[in-house]
Amino acid sequence: MSDVPQDATIASAKHLIPDLPLVVWMVILALGLGFISGLDAQAVISAFNTGYGRALGEFALILLPSFILAAALTRRDVASEAAGRAAAFASPVAGAGMICPDTAYAALSPAAGQHKLATAFGAYAGFKLLYPAGPLIVAAGLGILGGEPVSSIALLLVGIGLTLPVWASGVVWARLVSRPESGANKAHAASGIDGTLLLAFAPFLILTGLLVLGGILGPAGVPALDFLMLPKGALLVAAIVALLQTPATLRRECLDSAVRRTGSLLLVIGAASAFGAILMGMLPIEDLVSFRNGGLGLFLLFAITVLFKLAQGSSMATFAAVTPVATPLVLSSGIDPVAAVFAICLGSFIAILPNDSFYWLVRRDALTDLTERRAIVVLSGGAIVQALVGMALLLIGAALWV
Repeated sequence: MSDVPQDATIASAKHLIPDLPLVVWMVILALGLGFISGLDAQAVISAFNTGYGRALGEFALILLPSFILAAALTRRDVASEAAGRAAAFASPVAGAGMICPDTAYAALSPAAGQHKLATAFGAYAGFKLLYPAGPLIVAAGLGILGGEPVSSIALLLVGIGLTLPVWASGVVWARLVSRPESGANKAHAASGIDGTLLLAFAPFLILTGLLVLGGILGPAGVPALDFLMLPKGALLVAAIVALLQTPATLRRECLDSAVRRTGSLLLVIGAASAFGAILMGMLPIEDLVSFRNGGLGLFLLFAITVLFKLAQGSSMATFAAVTPVATPLVLSSGIDPVAAVFAICLGSFIAILPNDSFYWLVRRDALTDLTERRAIVVLSGGAIVQALVGMALLLIGAALWV
């Protein structure tokens, strides 16, 4: 027998696999698949270019104002005087409006007190299910946003319907499996609500108002006005309002932060789109997706997203990477496009693990008195319960709708 310890052999084998960022792996795999499929060099480059730029414009117009909005709000004392219950109830809207559960939780946590876990699960659910966060990002990635086949109002209404029970299921799970939080946390809850929280959420109210107005009035015939009543234009207005509320000395910092976050994600999105385009060009997708069972198709989208989320941790990166792969499935099957969007959003719930920044944010703030294993049970278990409850409701709703 070998004298080399088994652990050393495993470690040595791991060194044989290059430690590369996800985006590099996707570029390498996309090019490799192109050559394996028999394409010549120019055809591979052409396919990569076509796939890479498929949705970049859509994402740039969504992500840049969204991250400006988030950056501006992180520099405000959003919840300094809000009571714990108010922070918890505001968390889904904050998660959606800030396009980031981490940012929303960090902003509301100081006032949450004994409701910190409710705030965490609320921010997580809002980011995943409420327009203009997860549903808008996924629909844009699938290329099915606006009018037919998917309207903004439909995404907004379905998202609201799913968010409340999904959020509640996470809160119930937290209460069942976690111990009460310390008195120190309870003491931080403020006694009432002042105008600070309402003023900070003014951009979200404007965003909602513009979208509702656009849905009621329809095209006004003035291009600039029509743009402002579309999701991308409404987001831009909300970002400008949030930026104007920010001290002038911090505005450039907000813009620089938004540009960095947008640029890195656009690179991931482009590489994922190119990989998905070349992969789907190799596969007879019409033959592979021969079923017309909406429930089976929704579950498949859910499962694919779960795999991406477990591998990557980041929810935003999951949305960016999974949509190019899921697009042919959605377009070539009988799946309802609105239901498809939310199947992907719900798959991204699984799970809040240590490879997710949100895990560490909540772990170090609300679960400091728990062991690592117990913290994983609370956060990951809650996210899984949320996903399963939401998916069950989605399947029931899709069956009744048909």
